[in-house]
Amino acid sequence: MIPSHPAFRIEPLADHDRSAFSCGVEPLDRYLRERAGQDARKHAAAPFVLLAPENRIAGYYTLSSTVILADNLPEEDLKKLKWPRYPQLPATLIGRLARDVAFRGQRIGDLLLLDALRRAFDNVGTVASLAVIVDVKDENARRFYSKYGFLSFPDAQNRMYLPMKTVERLFTG
Repeated sequence: MIPSHPAFRIEPLADHDRSAFSCGVEPLDRYLRERAGQDARKHAAAPFVLLAPENRIAGYYTLSSTVILADNLPEEDLKKLKWPRYPQLPATLIGRLARDVAFRGQRIGDLLLLDALRRAFDNVGTVASLAVIVDVKDENARRFYSKYGFLSFPDAQNRMYLPMKTVERLFTG
């Protein structure tokens, strides 16, 4: 089931007040406060914020383009996924995803991830992407992404991917 919160809305980062955001991981908090706006202006990443009804940032994520090196995937996966035989394959990176601790237990992470996956899927006709990539920081993150079908790269256990065909099935059923 795809969670939703009609009172929350997700939009591109603009002049939102970022000072109160705290996910409990200082590098993620600092990124939102100090770097996200600059990354957006320079087109290095596309940050999106989830706003609570009072316009407080409940969470955020970033999207950018990346590549998968075909050599990093087992041959049987390439065949099974029916991906083209190019040395580099286009993908979408969810570079950061964080939820404010004040919103713990409200499935904010699920909302953020599903919105990121929806945006990645909606744009594959404009900017090619065969998968969505995430970097996992710990076992909790691995379990979170695994429940949506993300797979580990054999030689990079901290990096996971979700084939775009799987993303498509999430939204088209």
